[in-house]
Amino acid sequence: MNDQDLTLPHPDPTLHNADLEPLAPGKRKWGWFEIFNVWSNDIQSLFGYTLAATLFISYGLNGWAVLAGIVLAGFIVMGLVQLTGKPSVKYGIPFPVMARASMGVRGANFPAMVRGIVAIFWYGVQTYFASTAVALLIRTLTGPGSEATLLGLTTVDWIAYVLVCAFQVALFVRGVDWVTRFLNWAGPLVYLVMIAMMIAICYKAGPSLAGALGGIFSGTGSYAGGPVAAFAAVVGTMVAYFAAVVINYGDFARFVKTERQMRIGNFLGLPVSLAFFSLIALVITAGTVVVFGETLTNPTDIVARIDHVGLTLIAAITFFAATVGINLVANFIPPAYDIANLSPARISARTGGFITAAIAFFIGALWVSFISSVGIAAFVDTLGAVLAPLYGIIVADYYLVRHQRLDVQQLFSAEPGSTYYFNAGWNRKAIIAFGIASIFSVASVWTPGLESLSGFAWLLGALFGAVLHYLLMRKQILPVSATPTATSQL
Repeated sequence: MNDQDLTLPHPDPTLHNADLEPLAPGKRKWGWFEIFNVWSNDIQSLFGYTLAATLFISYGLNGWAVLAGIVLAGFIVMGLVQLTGKPSVKYGIPFPVMARASMGVRGANFPAMVRGIVAIFWYGVQTYFASTAVALLIRTLTGPGSEATLLGLTTVDWIAYVLVCAFQVALFVRGVDWVTRFLNWAGPLVYLVMIAMMIAICYKAGPSLAGALGGIFSGTGSYAGGPVAAFAAVVGTMVAYFAAVVINYGDFARFVKTERQMRIGNFLGLPVSLAFFSLIALVITAGTVVVFGETLTNPTDIVARIDHVGLTLIAAITFFAATVGINLVANFIPPAYDIANLSPARISARTGGFITAAIAFFIGALWVSFISSVGIAAFVDTLGAVLAPLYGIIVADYYLVRHQRLDVQQLFSAEPGSTYYFNAGWNRKAIIAFGIASIFSVASVWTPGLESLSGFAWLLGALFGAVLHYLLMRKQILPVSATPTATSQL
């Protein structure tokens, strides 16, 4: 399958444990359907729906233009993850190990921790959104309960939040196979519920729905940079939404049997699924204006207003399942690996998961009272801007510096003079590239005068990081003939 020996006869114990070692082809069980469901559940999460609905009403664009921008973002993300997924399919290694090639065997701890911190933030936020579905379920069965709040959450909200936190940890402890099964039934079921909710809204709205759609499609409002900048902002914000998954996509791609299966799953799960889901979100968002007299962007709020107990129960369960599924795959498992990478001999991925859950608990609990006040678009763009340069550095290093060849043995070696040892295990040039590029990408989100760049801060940050890394490393670029060519023993 590969042209590189993936066996590790004498790995450095400070760089290796069973969770980080290359996954042999015989242990890879995922096909296109599993990859499709990773993306479908990410799109179908409650936060994903809220973001898509918000884009339709926030930029003053024609609804078709917003839909086109979202689909274009799907194609862009598909291309981006093909680049980060390919080496992990080839070598069976997770993101923290892949990062060692560009950042150094010790320096890889830095991008792993940056990615881990961002994922922990996402994990806490998505946990809160999943808990809103559980809270809806509880209120449907038992009544509203007390309206007294603590940090913006009622007693029912807190009960739901704690239940979701505990459920996610329990599912994570059961292992990746259980998480995969969870995704495989949750993804398709959510689409059925979304279609049912769309039909219910259309029925209640009646002929007036056409006028509401026309209002959204007319492009009311304005955007400071004009329609072109608004379109770019929509595309950039959607790309930034997937940024956390894009950079560590190798954590999932390593489970896929073949690169072809990965490509098929990416196509169906990104542009195709994103177009279908966003169109449904558009119709439902327009319908809420007619039926309820206001624009609702959270599916749990919409289901609660429909006043149909059966649909409410089914929708609450399935939205909870979709949000929890992608939260585990995209925001729980990656930081668990990242934290384990800090000290593989002492910290397993399971222990890393417990640390992740503990920190994220407080982040999710503060979403209503504090974090949400930043604004969803700014929140997404900022997290994406931090990660963007790391993506550019890792991709530029693998394709332009390494010519798509890695020495797997050396990725687990901390011997001075080894291939990825650099300076005491750190590639200072990569760190410099990250520092400069990340300052620019984050500044483009928050600096007055650069507002027109905020929507596509992720793309600019990734490009800037890639260019800087390539320029700094150009004297160390290996000729193709000098790259490793060991024969696989697998």
